[in-house]
Amino acid sequence: MKPTELLKVAAVAFMTSGLIVGCQQSSAPEPAPTETAEEECQGATPEVRNAIYAAKLKNARARNLGADWEENAKIIEEAEQAAEDCQHVRAKILANKAEDAAAEAIAALQSETTEAVAAPSEEESPYMGGYLVVAGDSLWTIAGQETIYGNPYQWPLIYKANSSQIKDADLIYPGQYFYIPKARGPERAAAVEHAKNRGAWTLGETEASDLDYLAQ
Repeated sequence: MKPTELLKVAAVAFMTSGLIVGCQQSSAPEPAPTETAEEECQGATPEVRNAIYAAKLKNARARNLGADWEENAKIIEEAEQAAEDCQHVRAKILANKAEDAAAEAIAALQSETTEAVAAPSEEESPYMGGYLVVAGDSLWTIAGQETIYGNPYQWPLIYKANSSQIKDADLIYPGQYFYIPKARGPERAAAVEHAKNRGAWTLGETEASDLDYLAQ
């Protein structure tokens, strides 16, 4: 092959290889755009902060009343941590749970207190009421009234409860005001027993059997 022809072949080969390289470079995929970094956590949202505050407030009230649930403080701490980690849904659920638990503890304590106060209220007075003596009354007739005991044999109950102003159980006066005690089992039985076995009596005198009854 002549030198001139050899140069032509080399030139063609060089141009062909450059074309191939250029095609390969132009067909290479473009690099993917760099993704933007996720926004940093900014902490609890106003809604979550309000929920946590409400839980703390309710729990503080429960603690002041002595109805604090020891696990409630831990739940509130978990809610605060979840809020810091931007787990807003979980934080709010925990805060609401703590608030509800504190509210239930307060309600339970108030219910117990109401029952404790109500129970002795029925017993705070040993009397069922009072009675103003009118003309013609006697302990017997007063005890027999349906609004009192409905049983005249229970008159010793009235006598004993008002012995400071009754000198003789057979002699009472209009205008006197007697306290009417509640008729309880043992006291009622003792009163009826005395009324039925009192014995003879004399108007204006205090019978010995009455004194014995008062001493019981």
